[in-house]
Amino acid sequence: TLALASSTANDISPAAFDHLLALRGAGQVSYADHLRALRQRITAVYGLERDTGIIFTPSGTDCEFVALAAAQGRAKNGVHNILLGADEVGSGCIHSARGCHFAESTALGHASEAGEPVAGMDPVTLCDVPVRCARGEARGSREIAEVIRAEILRARGGAQHALLHVVHGSKTGLILPRMREVDALRAEFGEDLSLVVDACQARITADAVRDYLARGAIVLLTGSKFMGGPPFSGFALVPATMIETAAPLPHGFARLFRRAEWDPRWPAHERLEHSANPGLAMRIEASIFELERFEALGHAEARRVILAFHRALRTLLLHRTGWRPIVPYRPGNAEEARDHPLEMLTLATLDMSAHPQAATFEDARGLYRSLEARGLRLGQPVKCVPREDGRWSGTLRIGLSMPQICALAELADHALERAMFERIGRFAETLAAPVSP
Repeated sequence: TLALASSTANDISPAAFDHLLALRGAGQVSYADHLRALRQRITAVYGLERDTGIIFTPSGTDCEFVALAAAQGRAKNGVHNILLGADEVGSGCIHSARGCHFAESTALGHASEAGEPVAGMDPVTLCDVPVRCARGEARGSREIAEVIRAEILRARGGAQHALLHVVHGSKTGLILPRMREVDALRAEFGEDLSLVVDACQARITADAVRDYLARGAIVLLTGSKFMGGPPFSGFALVPATMIETAAPLPHGFARLFRRAEWDPRWPAHERLEHSANPGLAMRIEASIFELERFEALGHAEARRVILAFHRALRTLLLHRTGWRPIVPYRPGNAEEARDHPLEMLTLATLDMSAHPQAATFEDARGLYRSLEARGLRLGQPVKCVPREDGRWSGTLRIGLSMPQICALAELADHALERAMFERIGRFAETLAAPVSP
């Protein structure tokens, strides 16, 4: 399979697989010791303060429960959760952001039902703030901040604690609101507002991670997207001050998490069962292995590969086809385009509605499956371009992963260019003709 699908899922890289085999051959350590070592490596690779909490979760969707746990007990009438762009974050987050189960069973094997509240949590109301206008164009940070401000005031008036989701890398690469608006909201609302950063795509620099944590924000990450690890793993970075002021964990969390996965400083963490999920530890191990390799590569080499990716993308999938890129900033806004981080350039979203097999979102899903059946995998379609008939236009996403960038960086410039054009060229050639199911 040829994959440029880091926005959705990755196959484990040969290097990471060999690393896991070597680790297993060296002898098994306890689950708690393995996670403790991973915490130390995450702290080192991101340059975190040593007292930063790191909580492991079975998926990015489960990360949402960490943010809600931090917001418990901070207001009389519970939590008002302000989510940005529900269509551009994980599908299960609509449930977990309400403090509800999102699947038929939990990672501990307990039966559950999507939409069923997790026992013991404060009441949660949810507001979804659209991140794109009716034309599918990204909304500006100041415009978004005005809507957020109104929601925080509503929460304050209803004796609720506001929990704001900052999106740093949505399914289409959006970053909203920007730091200047985040700082203004923090200054105005103080302790009535908690921040959580959805960086689950992991297209974020260590500097940005530290900037958010310094502002008291929880940062949510997964290992299965840009990091290039296997599907289903997540972790939350929690400022020490949030843990110090946290309410006891809801008793329903005993059905969701194991004790070793949670920070031992959190009140009532002993409610969680003392068991192990070695599969989760190995998936996170593979992801952190890839993160360490990528960070060691250096900015200049990563940039060289990413720019080659964009040259091939523009030449083969944009200029020759007429398919439209869905940009992660307001069209025509030179300042936002210039300031958009390099790591976001590892992902491109294409409006495929001009393709005869991708006019609608449902059509694009069929095209996605047809490509996959032919050994070609892109990122799944995302709902971001509305049609006049009320449906969504077809899209596909194309993205690099950390292990792919590391492998391509070993090539000299000419060989890199050729390899990138060959890979993207296979997708362009296949999409140029009808793709049979």
